[in-house]
Amino acid sequence: MSSEVRHGIYEGMFLFPQSAAADLRGVVDHVNSILDRAGAELVAMQKWDERRLAYDIASNKRGLYILAYFKADRSRIPSIERDCNLSELILRAMVLRAEHVPAEEIEAADQRSTLEDEIKLRETQAAEAATAAPTVTATAPAESAVATEEAPAKESAETPAETPAETAAPEDGDAG
Repeated sequence: MSSEVRHGIYEGMFLFPQSAAADLRGVVDHVNSILDRAGAELVAMQKWDERRLAYDIASNKRGLYILAYFKADRSRIPSIERDCNLSELILRAMVLRAEHVPAEEIEAADQRSTLEDEIKLRETQAAEAATAAPTVTATAPAESAVATEEAPAKESAETPAETPAETAAPEDGDAG
């Protein structure tokens, strides 16, 4: 019976810099790893809010709040708080006993599936952006490689790259 008394349900509010919101998967994994190291059982997690901070914290004006409910041994709470304080990712963290919070409210706060959907959406958008960007950069090095190979020939042919530009200008003038 003493082991039941030592375990409780806790509410943790974790504040991350807004820059961490770009890597939402990393944020969720970081919170999970802190709780796992303490042997805590995650009950619910949600992205609570992204908002402007009342004052700058480590030069951050905006932050991402993650709310988590978890079951843990009472003696492990100081190690969770210590891990949060030592974390380079977490700006602030607060862990409170949540035995007064109704189970329905905790269940309603469990938005892990919604959070996972948002993570997948962000990863898809990042992958699409990365796919579009290398297409431009992939052709640029190939073009520059061709230009360097042809550069000696162009120099000996009185810079033909300038000749089309010079001939294009009079044609525009003749058309108008």
